[in-house]
Amino acid sequence: MAPPSPTVANWELGIRLRERRDQLSLTATAVAKKLRCTQGYVSEVERGRTKVAKARLDQMIKLYEIDAGDIDELESLRQQGNERAWWHAYSALFSEELLRFFGFEHGAETMRTFESGLIPGLLQTEDYARATIHGAGPNIRLAEVDKRLAARMKRQERLAGDDPLHLTAVMSEAALRQQVGGREVMRAQLKHLVQRAEEYADNLDIRVVPYTADAYDALGSSTFYLMTFPTGRVPSLLWTESVTSTALNDDEMRYREYDVAYAQAVGMAQSRKDSLAFIRKLAKE
Repeated sequence: MAPPSPTVANWELGIRLRERRDQLSLTATAVAKKLRCTQGYVSEVERGRTKVAKARLDQMIKLYEIDAGDIDELESLRQQGNERAWWHAYSALFSEELLRFFGFEHGAETMRTFESGLIPGLLQTEDYARATIHGAGPNIRLAEVDKRLAARMKRQERLAGDDPLHLTAVMSEAALRQQVGGREVMRAQLKHLVQRAEEYADNLDIRVVPYTADAYDALGSSTFYLMTFPTGRVPSLLWTESVTSTALNDDEMRYREYDVAYAQAVGMAQSRKDSLAFIRKLAKE
């Protein structure tokens, strides 16, 4: 299981309401008229992008003739969705899309990441993370750097606890050799990877794709994450990053394409044992 996440709760609530509306062959426009709200509001609710007041949910439950057995579940999701989570404190710093990613990450049960040039954020040391933040925005004020760093370190707490995130991190050898922050920072980062892999042996798997590997679909691609959730009522989710954009995508076909590419990258990677041995060797160079 995974800890509760307001982002995931609102998403599931919206999905279940949309599914019921579709079953009744009601359009979002028709629902908006009956509820005396805008079609945009109905769409935002169904996409999990806005909180729902109890009175409004009660109206929708009545309109959709929802079974009594489901009402308590929907109300519980609404209450979870209205709770304030740690990432909400950073709303002035990060985009809405990135905050939603933090929420999905927090509520995910499994996550698979691919990185071609950097160590994944969930596995970075403070010094390495600070160097990447400076590199992405050299004119960022120190106070903002500290806040961004604090958020990244907070995200890493999901690897610990009673219900930890199960993370598989595939990265290119290039990510291990790029001297982010300088030689000493990078050496400490490599040692940190090994320490984390040993500390979280049950829920963390680190794989390295060496330079000697043949071509594969994800070679040279940007960062992407594949997430699954403990509830069977929401789909798997894809997160992609590039220099100029980030995106969440729950399209089944799109997810499958990345899933296939990820499996191929894992096939090109060294085993867990060999990957950690390789990282230890690099740390000594």
